[in-house]
Amino acid sequence: RGSGGSRVDSLGVSGLKSVFWGSLVGLAWTHLGYPAAAALAARLRPRPVTKRDWTPSVSVIVAAHDEEAVIARRVENLLSLDYPDEVLEIVVASDASQDRTDAIVEEIAAREPRVRLLRCPRGGKVAAQNLAVRGTRAEVVAFSDANALWAPDALRKLVRPLADPEVAYVCGRLVLKEPDGTNREGAYWRLETWLREQESLTGSITGGNGAIYALRREDYVEVDPRFGHDLAFPYLMVQRGRRAVYEPEALAYEKPSRDVEDEYRRKVRMLEHCWLILHRGRMLEGLPPGYLVKLVSHRHLRYGSGVLHLALLGSSLALAPRGGIYRAALAGQLALLAQAARRPGLARYYALVSWATVEALLNYLERGVPAVWEKAEGTR
Repeated sequence: RGSGGSRVDSLGVSGLKSVFWGSLVGLAWTHLGYPAAAALAARLRPRPVTKRDWTPSVSVIVAAHDEEAVIARRVENLLSLDYPDEVLEIVVASDASQDRTDAIVEEIAAREPRVRLLRCPRGGKVAAQNLAVRGTRAEVVAFSDANALWAPDALRKLVRPLADPEVAYVCGRLVLKEPDGTNREGAYWRLETWLREQESLTGSITGGNGAIYALRREDYVEVDPRFGHDLAFPYLMVQRGRRAVYEPEALAYEKPSRDVEDEYRRKVRMLEHCWLILHRGRMLEGLPPGYLVKLVSHRHLRYGSGVLHLALLGSSLALAPRGGIYRAALAGQLALLAQAARRPGLARYYALVSWATVEALLNYLERGVPAVWEKAEGTR
């Protein structure tokens, strides 16, 4: 072949090497490098929150769609909180429930003035939350899932950081119970909550959780009903010059999906909304540099990990004949896939969750994202 063909081959190999190293570095940074850097930053340059014991008026809002199996337990749990009765309101925003959810809440409200049912047209969780917030005058609005339970002191602990005028949003710590089946979400979640604590210590977190979080009423933002609060609220608060922090002492408990396959379907559904926010949420605008690095490292690269893995696998296959690190990287990836196929465990969980990011992206590009969805099996 002539020199022209050699140059084309050289460019092709150079391109493959760029894909290989780019995807490898991206995966290594989001899973290993960034957590280590966040922990180091939290130790060297912490930004503590000024907490204070106070009891502002609070509306705890629970969005529910066909939750008859758990709604009574959820409301009774909130009624038993160690918080002054006169400043606590519990609003169940029923998203056009067709089962006995509304009747159960009405029965409790008939004997308990702190409880109120709000019937909403079917529009999804965020739409129901928006309607509920419009109807409250409380200083603080707090939110929880219908299948969660809070520790008795959870609300007191949750509102303490909001005494700091810099803080607009706070999420508590979700503790996952051991699943009945093969799901390994708990191992991932322990790492995630630890990383969230490091982020909070250096300013603001990049994501919350739906089981337990709160904002000052004046800081609440009505986002697109297809967006989730967990990803949208933290960066929106930072764009407004405020802080979004994590309070690990405010505890909530939930049952995870039973099996890793159920968790996979839940992840696909959630990640579709994440891709929408990444695409249309204007996430990277008006952010300080430090928080921008956090957001790209923890969210963008993490959600793109499935695509990065595909790029790494493809480039490793093409470059393996050159030996060295390319062959070793291919062998490592094949070993991970073999372990994932062999039996349930962390390898299968990681492989499925990584692929869920790809399926979610394809679904989003093909059909967009609905505002409503069905709850995950086995979490009630």
